[in-house]
Amino acid sequence: MLSAHSDDTYVEQAIAFGAKGFLLKQTSANDLTKAIREVEKGNTFFSPSIAKRLLRQNQKSLDRKGLLKTKVVQLSSRETEVLQLIAEGEANKQIADELGISIKTVEKHREHLMQKLDIHDTARLTRYAIEAGIIESSVQLTIV
Repeated sequence: MLSAHSDDTYVEQAIAFGAKGFLLKQTSANDLTKAIREVEKGNTFFSPSIAKRLLRQNQKSLDRKGLLKTKVVQLSSRETEVLQLIAEGEANKQIADELGISIKTVEKHREHLMQKLDIHDTARLTRYAIEAGIIESSVQLTIV
């Protein structure tokens, strides 16, 4: 993805929708070429400033050997349903109507999901849902 936007939420949403690379518009032609080649090989490539921020965010999740810590989290079937609908972009009212529960109950489920998963925004919840196979990313990104 090539963008003028670099705020964390924008980058997280792009990753949640399947971006394997994220470059800022001021990226050199050399780096753009390198990024295309890396993504084509199945690797990822990010502008240095974005890569540093992502690394800082993820270092909290690394163990002593530098491997990602995996925290097994069990979600109830209702939490999984709510997470799926959140990740599909449904508002709390829509989720409540679809599941036949109150908005307050949806809000409580959302709060519990965020606490259990230690994720505190919708973009990261969406990314988690995609990575966990709860929903599929239907967005096709192409590099031109």
